[in-house]
Amino acid sequence: MFSKFDSGPSPLKKKLKTIDMDDAFSRPFDHLTEEIIFVILDHLHDDPFSRKSFSLVCKSFYSTESQHRKSLRPLRSDLIRSIARRYPSISKLDLSLCLHVEDSFLNAISCAWKMTLFSIDLSRSRSFSNAGLSNLVTNCAGLVEINLSNGVALTDSALKVIAEAKNLEKLWLARCRSITDMGIGCVAVGCRKLKVLCLKWCVHITDMGVGLIATKCKELRSLDLSFLPITEKCLQPILQLQHLEELVLEECHGIDDEGLAALERYCKRNSLKLLNLTRCQSIGHSGLSSLINGSEDLQQLILSYGSSITTDMAKCLHNFSGLQSLKLDCCSLTTSGLRAIANWRASLKELSLSKCAGVTDECVSTLVQKHDQLRKLDITCCRKITYASINSITSSCSSLVSLKMESCSLVPREAYVLIGKHCPYLEELDVTDNEIDNEGLKSVSKCSRLSVLKLGICLNINDDGLSHIANGCPKIKELDLYRSTGITDRGIAATAGGCPALEMINIAYNNKITDSSLISLSKCLRLKALEIRGCCRISPIGLAAIAMGCKQLTVLDIKKCVNVNDDGMLPLAQFSHNLKQINLSYCSVTDVGLLSLASINCLRNMTILHLAGLTPDGLTAALLVCGGLRKVKLHLSFKSLLPPSFRKYLETRGCVLYWRDKAFQ
Repeated sequence: MFSKFDSGPSPLKKKLKTIDMDDAFSRPFDHLTEEIIFVILDHLHDDPFSRKSFSLVCKSFYSTESQHRKSLRPLRSDLIRSIARRYPSISKLDLSLCLHVEDSFLNAISCAWKMTLFSIDLSRSRSFSNAGLSNLVTNCAGLVEINLSNGVALTDSALKVIAEAKNLEKLWLARCRSITDMGIGCVAVGCRKLKVLCLKWCVHITDMGVGLIATKCKELRSLDLSFLPITEKCLQPILQLQHLEELVLEECHGIDDEGLAALERYCKRNSLKLLNLTRCQSIGHSGLSSLINGSEDLQQLILSYGSSITTDMAKCLHNFSGLQSLKLDCCSLTTSGLRAIANWRASLKELSLSKCAGVTDECVSTLVQKHDQLRKLDITCCRKITYASINSITSSCSSLVSLKMESCSLVPREAYVLIGKHCPYLEELDVTDNEIDNEGLKSVSKCSRLSVLKLGICLNINDDGLSHIANGCPKIKELDLYRSTGITDRGIAATAGGCPALEMINIAYNNKITDSSLISLSKCLRLKALEIRGCCRISPIGLAAIAMGCKQLTVLDIKKCVNVNDDGMLPLAQFSHNLKQINLSYCSVTDVGLLSLASINCLRNMTILHLAGLTPDGLTAALLVCGGLRKVKLHLSFKSLLPPSFRKYLETRGCVLYWRDKAFQ
């Protein structure tokens, strides 16, 4: 009697089998191995929004993402304990957004990640003492990177603690103005594995401290001594470091030709690849020759804001065949000096002549014919060059990826056609304040790799020209149309449709731009920065579209958008959770709108000058609620209306108020 029932699957078995199949199709990710999921997460490394969405798919994804994450940048230090429970494998911790990091938080960090942490950034943090720092260094023996920049209260005793980090390889101490030779000497003795050290603006460190570093830390690769009161005395041991690749001596006025002359006999062959002598006006050709003697691997040289580039200056670099990058911004150039550069053995890949006096068509032609492998060229504000220079550049340097030529006012509009014709690999073009027209843009649109295009104050272009760019340059990420008043909503609509990768756009001071442009731009889901100051026809309707569509928006400038009121702030508060910086000056926003913005946790910087609807009570309430603010620009008239005790409280919390006495415009 049972045989007829056993002849096939029972209804219950059929149902169970159906459930199993349905479960397999409804939860396909359960069949992925952890290694495969880790590979997926690796591809989402630079996109926090995608990582968050990933972790919300299911419990297993949530758990796997927690295990996989290696770096964190929390908004507040009080979140550290809860974060540590979720993410047990953090190796890189950036606390630059957390102003107050007390010893207890450093203790929690050192307990939670003692086995994994190798990098910590405390460059804007305060409130911790040497005890907390000592706990961190002692427990996290694997620390190799520490950033203590801007630690104006740090003293030599703090560096004595840091010296216990025996495995330390990278240390940043920029603007730690209270440390002296004694403290840096402790680091030199204790941290023998140092490879990167930044002492920029450490104004009490002298030749003795730098000399100790060079003598003890033989593994140094990068050393920044900018703005230090040092002389050539400390350079002898530095230039004998066998692994040093980067040396920055910006504005070190104590170093001059006379002192450097004594170095030449001590210099041995070294591995120096980058030398930065910005604003070292006391170093001429003889000093430079002494400084680079033995640096046969030199690749990058920065002489901006320095001595005149004479024949002798250029000749001392003649035999450096590996030199690839030369920056001479704001230097005075001689024709003979430029001709000497053209005769170098090296073939430059990058040349910057921004704001250099003495640059002519003849000079440019001579340079680019020799250095025809140039990939980056900056001729900003070279006001003597004409069509001939652009013809020489484009015909000689077909491999250009970046051309910056803002305010080259004598270059005629027909010259820009040559750019698209001969420079197919161009990725960045800055023609701000120039004569380029629609025909020029039509030609430039052939540069399909273009990602940065700056067309500010270009009065000869309109929607037709911009449409060519939209159709031919789909990779545009940054577009500057500042005061280019020929552009209307039609051009912006074409841009939004043709450039889906757009991350930044500036259409400031254009009275033809309306809400229609913002509605079009709301389709650009990657938009991070929007500047529409002075666009007086923008209203809350357009702003609401941006807030709802562009969830990655971090920077917003709506200064002098007089029709924007509280109705525009409410959607920002609701949808723009990643907004970090906003300029509301001259808008029609009142206390209500400002209070609604205060709910955005990421908000760091605000400029709120001449808001007619803002009262002292409303301002006080907004500043109290917005706990993440770090910088607020206010009109001076509010200073006397905010109690000193309240201003002191804000400073203690890490919010700095900047007072401006600007008249209403």
